[in-house]
Amino acid sequence: MDTDPNAWTELERQLVDWLADMNEDDALPLARRMLLDDKVDPMRVLELCRAAMDIVGKRFEEGEYFLPELVLAGEMLDNIGAIAKPLIKAAGGGSVQTHGKVLIGTVHGDLHDIGKNIVTFMLDINGFEVKDIGVDVPVQKFIDEIKSFEPDVVGLSGFLTLAFDSMKETIAAFDTAGIRNDFKIMIGGGQIDETVRAYTGADAFGVNAVEAVGLCRDWMGVAA
Repeated sequence: MDTDPNAWTELERQLVDWLADMNEDDALPLARRMLLDDKVDPMRVLELCRAAMDIVGKRFEEGEYFLPELVLAGEMLDNIGAIAKPLIKAAGGGSVQTHGKVLIGTVHGDLHDIGKNIVTFMLDINGFEVKDIGVDVPVQKFIDEIKSFEPDVVGLSGFLTLAFDSMKETIAAFDTAGIRNDFKIMIGGGQIDETVRAYTGADAFGVNAVEAVGLCRDWMGVAA
C-alpha cells in the first residue's frame, strides 16, 4: 500500500500531520469522518496512522517527544482502530478459521507499541489467534509465554536501535532453552532490514503489517 507522502491527498496529509502533532481533538474526528462518511478504505486509514506513528517514533528518539506522547499516540490509534476493525471485518465477511497462533511483544528496553498493535490487529482480522504480551518484555517472559501458548510464530517488535541487541539476546535465549526450532520468528520495527535480521538470527522481517501477515500466511501454508 502506497504511503509515499507525495501520493497523499490533502485530507490524508492533514490526518498524518494532526496525529503526529498530537492534535487529538482534530485528528480523531477527521479519521472518523474518513472512515464513516467518506468511506475511505479502512486499511488506507490505518496505513496513514502507521506513517504518522513513524514520525512520532522519530521525534521520541530525537528527544522532542517523551513517554506521555507515546501513550497518547497509542490511545489515538486504539480509538481509530475501534472504528476501522469492524469495517474491515464486515468487508471481509469475518473469519472463523484459525490459521495459526502468533505470540507478539516488544522486546525489553523498548516501549513502542504502535507498529505491534497494527500487526496484532491485522493478524487478528486475517484469521490468526494472536496473543500480545505488551512492551518492554523480558526474555524470560517470552520463554514462559511461548511454553504456555505454544505459538506457530513469534513476533519480536522494536523501534529503537537498542532493540536490535534485545532481539538478538531474546532469540539466543530461545536457542539456549531448546525451543528455537519450535516456531518461526519474525521481527519488525521502524529501522529493521535484512542486515538486522541476520544480526538477530530471526527467520524473516516485515517492514509493515501487511508483510507480517504475508509471512505468517506463507509459513502456515494459507493461500493468499
